[in-house]
Amino acid sequence: MTSPTPTPSSPGESSLATSIYDSKSEDESFEERAQKWHFATQVVATDSSQNQYGASSTPIFQTATFKGMEGPYDYTRSGNPTRGGLESHLARIYSATQAFALSTGMTCLDVILRLVKPGETVLAGDDLYGGTNRLLTYAKSHGQVDVRHVDTTNVDAIRPHLTKDNKIKMVLLESPTNPLLKIADIAAVSKAVKEVAPNAIIVVDNTMMSPYLQRPLEIGADIVYDSGTKYLSGHHDLMAGIIAVGRPELAQEVAWLINAMGTGLAPFDSFLLMRGVKTLALRMDKQQANCILIANYLDALGFLVHYPNLKHHPKRDVHFRQSSGSGAVLSFVTGDKELSERIVSTTRLWGVSVSFGAVNSLISMPCLMSHASISPAVRAERGLPENLIRLCVGIEDPRDLLDDLEFALVSSGAIVPANGVDLMSSDKLAQLYKSDAPQWAIERARAFRRPQEEGLVEGVNRSLNLSNDTIDGDIVVSAPGKVILFGEHAVVHGVTAIATSLNLRCYGVLSPRNDGKVAIQAPDLEAECEWDISQLPWDAVPAGAGGSKAPTDLDETLLKRIEDIVAEGHPSSTGFRGSVAWLLSVTLTVSANLPVGAGLGSSAAFSACVGSSLLIAHKHVSATSTVSKQAIDLIDAWAFLSEKVLHGTPSGIDNAVSVRGGAVAFTRTPAGNRLHDIRGFDSIRLLLTNTGVPRNTKQLVAGVAAKKAAEPHIVNPVLEEIQAISDEAQALLDGTTVVERAEFVGRLEELMRQNHAHLRTLGVSHPSLEAIVDTTAKHGLTTKLTGAGGGGCAVTLVPDQYEESELDKVLAELAKLGAEPHLTSLGGPGVGVLSGQERRNASHALKVAGPKGLHAWSEALDGTWIHS
Repeated sequence: MTSPTPTPSSPGESSLATSIYDSKSEDESFEERAQKWHFATQVVATDSSQNQYGASSTPIFQTATFKGMEGPYDYTRSGNPTRGGLESHLARIYSATQAFALSTGMTCLDVILRLVKPGETVLAGDDLYGGTNRLLTYAKSHGQVDVRHVDTTNVDAIRPHLTKDNKIKMVLLESPTNPLLKIADIAAVSKAVKEVAPNAIIVVDNTMMSPYLQRPLEIGADIVYDSGTKYLSGHHDLMAGIIAVGRPELAQEVAWLINAMGTGLAPFDSFLLMRGVKTLALRMDKQQANCILIANYLDALGFLVHYPNLKHHPKRDVHFRQSSGSGAVLSFVTGDKELSERIVSTTRLWGVSVSFGAVNSLISMPCLMSHASISPAVRAERGLPENLIRLCVGIEDPRDLLDDLEFALVSSGAIVPANGVDLMSSDKLAQLYKSDAPQWAIERARAFRRPQEEGLVEGVNRSLNLSNDTIDGDIVVSAPGKVILFGEHAVVHGVTAIATSLNLRCYGVLSPRNDGKVAIQAPDLEAECEWDISQLPWDAVPAGAGGSKAPTDLDETLLKRIEDIVAEGHPSSTGFRGSVAWLLSVTLTVSANLPVGAGLGSSAAFSACVGSSLLIAHKHVSATSTVSKQAIDLIDAWAFLSEKVLHGTPSGIDNAVSVRGGAVAFTRTPAGNRLHDIRGFDSIRLLLTNTGVPRNTKQLVAGVAAKKAAEPHIVNPVLEEIQAISDEAQALLDGTTVVERAEFVGRLEELMRQNHAHLRTLGVSHPSLEAIVDTTAKHGLTTKLTGAGGGGCAVTLVPDQYEESELDKVLAELAKLGAEPHLTSLGGPGVGVLSGQERRNASHALKVAGPKGLHAWSEALDGTWIHS
């Protein structure tokens, strides 16, 4: 019978963390010295001063029991000197009050979740290791724990769950996440949670970083756990898990649970793990250096690469504020699941395996392997691409790693030798290897190109020569209109404009045809254009044009030839000429419940439909899962190009909103346009009223510029005040300023009144707009002009509790003015792709019943669109 293990009252009194090396009186000098050492020294230096034989390595006490009743150990389940030495060493390098060594990383999470009682809430990330997701699902279904998956990389997504009604017990973070390497701001999340729930436990799975690169206990976390199988061991020859605890009272609870469950790490595995830990810094430095090279190589090839060291990683600054390195795991997408499978199966040096952190490099497809326990539907909901490839980089020579990866990419057809580029002799490679990293990896990537980057001429010739090389069914897309809430006209002069999407949309149906012709039909405008592809001016297409990457500038010669062709037979349809540059054997039919020409971004919505449908047709964008960020950026680039064809030089705000949805804050700067996505605000009901009065946008813009030049003392203060309005509106919409719903809407109304008054001062309003403002004001509603003003359109905010009978009166009075009111809401999704059987129904509705049939049919399809 074992002697009872007392509940520890302090870290040093727990038999689980006590070792033969722990002497409070004599270890102080070692601890003081250790605190002054750098991590690479700390991780090697173990305290052996109290070892009875002076062993430089922690001995293995391979025993289950200990004799006597007075000593610190009685039974290895409760404590063992080998494990105790490891735990004391790990507590130091984790900056922990106490550390515990367990049998696996998942055992660590199991112990930690036992701190949560039925009815209490756990907030967990939406991009998690599959085993973590599995255990959380069990806790929810069998333990009555309220588990909520949220985007923990966005503090604003967490805040709605931090209410007094919720029993927030724990927040579970990964940063970087596995496998998309998204970044959570650990300090910011901790601060936001503790303000509402001071006793909540912030838990961080730190396996991707290890304590060498990130120590979350130092920046607000309460508990950190690691799979010791990964970087701590480094050789994949043992199973282990580590829990490091910052708060003494939590350490007592964890110690009690481990002793009761018997989950402590065995002595021999503790010995092996201590040996592995000593080389952690050495291994990680090499693995990280290799990973940076691989990431830059794949990025230069044009793949979407998830890795925080890349400059375009969306939260690179946050990551390096809390971490000292980027780690040795990256992931990238190919856009095609079968292509990814070919790449993974073709590697020879990269081992196909789950897990990471070992000295040898591994490759895997998470959706088929480590994350297969998450259902396909949930993976899609959380934005986890089925074609994602994860690379776990080891310590091999990077030249061999690149050779093998390159072999797999070429063999699978993911990349091909670039025309006219030297494939690099061994002498040239040797010179590159001597240059500064990661430049030689980037230079090497330039010897290849991805097949989808072939020129427009080659693509058209292929479609002409192969009659079946076209889309095999209709592609149905949609994109929203937009409303500028604040900042019209001022945006031209550097002031921030706030624009949001609308629940009024443009719809497009791309249909295949095999007669060598291309056509654009717009039933709403009673316009149709059709061309014979072989008769189009292909001689004017610049070499290398087309492909997936949108050119930044228009080729004037090609544009003029397209304009001439369109004008010859259809002079009233020149607004569609931008689509011709996409040619494929198709008919594009577009329709909208969005007023055309009213300043609500109808041309941008049209351009987004054109761009998305044809990118899907050319297989540059997949329509089989949530539209990815890479796809959104690509659609946006082509939509902007189409807008340039239609309007000369657009601001970029219309297409940004139409493609992305939600809201954006848009600012013109000398260095270029700056866009800030605004997400998460609740939808607001709107009344949009189209005056139907023609307007001259260029003349209005020029008028404001002339007034600014002539009367700067009047215009400049107005612009400054509009900037202040936009700043306050952005803070309200993105949640920086937290207010109750009624106050939120009321404050927006007041800002609208102020903004409209300033626009009057700038001289861009119109009697028809002022009549709408006065009419709605009589009924207690706030209205302002939107877009460029002139005739244009007015936007009216409709508060949540506004009476429907009163709203009917407003609509009737507006109709008497000859205006066209539209009830809608702001802040909806961006580009949408219709999937499954519904796309056939959509095509039929548009072609048979016309635009009205499509509009009526589309209102019932909210859940069937795949959105950005």
